[in-house]
Amino acid sequence: MKIDKIESYLAGNGYVLQIHTDTGISGLGQTACWGYPEAVERIVRRFEQYLIGQNPLRIEHHWQYLYRMGPFRGNVLCGAISAVDIALWDIKGKYFSVPVWELLGGNCRHKIRLHLLVGQPSPEAMYKAAKGAVAEGFTAIKFDPLVDGYQDMTQDQLIKSVCEMVDATREGGGSGLDLIVELHRKLTPMNSVALAEALTKFNLYFIEDPIQIDSIISQAEMAKRINIPIGNGERLTTIWEFRELLEIGGPQYVRPDVALAGGLTHCKKISAIAESYHSAVVVHNFLGPLITAASLHLDTCIPNFITQEYTKDDESDRYAYFTTSYQRQGGYIPIPETPGLGVELDERLLSQTPFESMNTTGVPLREDGSLAYSV
Repeated sequence: MKIDKIESYLAGNGYVLQIHTDTGISGLGQTACWGYPEAVERIVRRFEQYLIGQNPLRIEHHWQYLYRMGPFRGNVLCGAISAVDIALWDIKGKYFSVPVWELLGGNCRHKIRLHLLVGQPSPEAMYKAAKGAVAEGFTAIKFDPLVDGYQDMTQDQLIKSVCEMVDATREGGGSGLDLIVELHRKLTPMNSVALAEALTKFNLYFIEDPIQIDSIISQAEMAKRINIPIGNGERLTTIWEFRELLEIGGPQYVRPDVALAGGLTHCKKISAIAESYHSAVVVHNFLGPLITAASLHLDTCIPNFITQEYTKDDESDRYAYFTTSYQRQGGYIPIPETPGLGVELDERLLSQTPFESMNTTGVPLREDGSLAYSV
């Protein structure tokens, strides 16, 4: 079996590829590098010069070759490798007629716990959203309590505003709902520590990305200074970054994205490194059913999984070009049983879907004209 064609699509909110083999088996992949999907598409074109004619089952070898074929690294390169890697695992699962998780070591669980992404602008709306999530069967939600204009609030205003949002969410969801507070890298160490102290009383599951990700040392230091568990890693891409993050003191939860951090091949390794530090894995994802499917296969086969990020956009007409074999049941998804990833592509619908870049919003500015921290 050999790779004989790679089809690329810039459509919807990003970049999707389909790798075809000379046996008729094909595999789907996608990148989570949503800021620069056009750049990912160009890199995959460069990858084609190597991949065409190769045996698609040599996944680890191809991963190493693509990562090391030039002296350059980063999110765009790893986003491209991730898309290819996911597609190769899809092919391999179909070739052996088993779900991908079976090839990755077998299942550690029979269903995947979800945390629902919720975004609402007020305490009243968050109260209703939390109540609705519980009624639907979810046992965890994630939300950003920093409302518009947070960058110009005083410390006291910011803390009180966030506490009101979290308090309403806790009241709406009750003690049967785990709360994850996503701060989207918007704060500094100064106000992050003060805010975390005020949020301690709400028994949060964890706080995610309180500060910018430029420094691994600084991120790890936050885990030491804050009494609430911290999750980091949705923008990190390699085992070396995650190892250093954990080695110097944090976090309690790692957040790799299978479509950014090297695909299933590399995220399985990241999960093993996290396991050695007693760190749980909370896979990042908000870009649709294909990346959700790949994430489910990782979640199924690792022992230190706790909850999978999920948006109900997956169930909307927005992603009508994907057909999935898995089905959400309340706040869980039973593990996929279909060979490969369990996702089929309607190429006609995808080709008719316009590409709409997500990287269109500017960096927020403070009242004095300076840059606020960007997501």
